[in-house]
Amino acid sequence: MVWRALQSRTVHLLCRASFSITAGRFTPLLMPEDPKRPRREERLMAPRIGTHNGTFHCDEALACYLLRTLEPYREAEIVRTRDPQILAQCDVVVDVGGEYDPSRNRYDHHQRSFCETMNSLYPDKPWVTKLSSAGLVYAHFGAQILATLLGTDEEDPIIPILYDKMYENFVEEIDAIDNGISQFDGEQRYNITTTLSSRVGHLNPRWNELDQDTEIGFRKAMDLAGTEFVSRLDFYHRSWLPARALVEEAIRQRFQVDDSGEVVVLAQGGCPWKEHLFQVEKETSLDKQIKYVIYSDQSGKWRVQCVPTGPSTFQNRLSLPEDWRGLRADDLSSVSGIPGCIFVHASGFIGGNETQEGALEMARKALTS
Repeated sequence: MVWRALQSRTVHLLCRASFSITAGRFTPLLMPEDPKRPRREERLMAPRIGTHNGTFHCDEALACYLLRTLEPYREAEIVRTRDPQILAQCDVVVDVGGEYDPSRNRYDHHQRSFCETMNSLYPDKPWVTKLSSAGLVYAHFGAQILATLLGTDEEDPIIPILYDKMYENFVEEIDAIDNGISQFDGEQRYNITTTLSSRVGHLNPRWNELDQDTEIGFRKAMDLAGTEFVSRLDFYHRSWLPARALVEEAIRQRFQVDDSGEVVVLAQGGCPWKEHLFQVEKETSLDKQIKYVIYSDQSGKWRVQCVPTGPSTFQNRLSLPEDWRGLRADDLSSVSGIPGCIFVHASGFIGGNETQEGALEMARKALTS
């Protein structure tokens, strides 16, 4: 399985790129150089990245930041203008110019004819959200950007995994918001006003401020969007990806936990397991779906948690028994007949016990109730 091949490579990268055991400290991901530092003489011939002036948005702020993570554009000057003659002299143009031509490094998405998505550019990708300038830059340079930030090369097997993860859980949202694509159909119940795109928007001058200069705000927007991108990548690289190995091992050992093969025990609690579990089940075509996951909590107690029917739902494959729900301590132990019970949530999606064996017994009884 490809994930098993990744395991040793991932651990190696974590030690080399993110954490020094001997030094006892974290080493940050490779970041673009500070644009505020004094210019060197050789920067007189620095490449130029063009984007529009005036009110700015998250997509071009992130696009410019990402381009400047790459060595050819590390020293690039950001030129904000709508003048076609000036833009024509830029090495890369994003979010302006009315042209999408990757052979000439032109990445605008506002023209009537533009309808590109990840899926249209790369048919093996499932996403059909119309791309913004951020999505276009990520589509064409994403693998190189991730490899640069992680200090590895594009052929590293973790790159395509993180490429998909970062698009689906970071860049696609920016694409959709910039293109005015609603997250859902029907009447919304509440507004979400704290997205990265909205926070970038608030860095623009207010309509009634005397100073309408957007240059300082745009620099802040680049830093904000870029910092969040790097932070999210760091999480997926050092936390989400290593959890896959734990889930794989738990599933391999499932029949040693219980004869049903429907209960797994994680070697370490607190890891993000749900998405990995669904993926491993799909890849291995398990005869029976996993119903319960058992793991230790921060206090050393044990939890039994129901596996949901999908990654984005609160419905469970098999909830804990109805007569256990909302009970605690002795009351729960009395009703269930299992010593050491701590609680079962009122919705029945999770419960707790003092010991691993107690949590396992709760799962076993729930399977047959």
